[in-house]
Amino acid sequence: MTLTLTDVTLTYPDGDSRLTALDRVSLDTPAGTLTAVVGPSGSGKSSLLAVAATLVTPDSGRVVVAGTDTAGLSRADKAALRRDRIGIVFQQPHLLPSLTAAEQLQVMAHLSRGSVRAARVRALELLDSVGLADEAHRRPHQLSGGQRQRINIARALMNEPSVLLVDEPTSALDHERGAAVLDLLLRLTRERATATVMVTHDRAHLDRVGKTVSMADGRLSEPAPALTPSRSRRV
Repeated sequence: MTLTLTDVTLTYPDGDSRLTALDRVSLDTPAGTLTAVVGPSGSGKSSLLAVAATLVTPDSGRVVVAGTDTAGLSRADKAALRRDRIGIVFQQPHLLPSLTAAEQLQVMAHLSRGSVRAARVRALELLDSVGLADEAHRRPHQLSGGQRQRINIARALMNEPSVLLVDEPTSALDHERGAAVLDLLLRLTRERATATVMVTHDRAHLDRVGKTVSMADGRLSEPAPALTPSRSRRV
């Protein structure tokens, strides 16, 4: 399954006129690949994610998520699509302070009315996949920033999404932890065959990414300057 945006335009009211956030944007991300969208603040990256996540309806263009054309879907249908097919990794983890690492993930399965027992098993499996099997019982205040971000990623994968949307995952991390988080995203994207789009203003770690596009003034440009892949580290 893929994530495909075709000629997507999005505008917002701006006084007597309209401000263009996305200007005929097209992007195709196949399963098992990660596309990095780079650009400064205000370039349209957040709008791109919002449209891809079906949180905002574009003025025109086509958005296809895991084979489903989102045009004409009701609000309820879009919510179900997000719940079942889209994982979102927020810039800040927004973990619930009273819940353990495992419980943070189990909440996602509860929203889908899944089996409590199966949710526990899957949560522990995902925590192991992000290197936090021994921290399943810990609460957010007992974890480092990098560990909280890894829980954020694992939580987004809890309902086995086809599409993974990632918002500035390294912005609050130092260089080493940022590189480790990106390596983790690349590995999980391959292993779980998600179509992953990551927006970032940080180019420091992008030598590991196979496809990078640039955004400015609501427009995407391809290709970005060639980057030489390097060997990923397991985290």
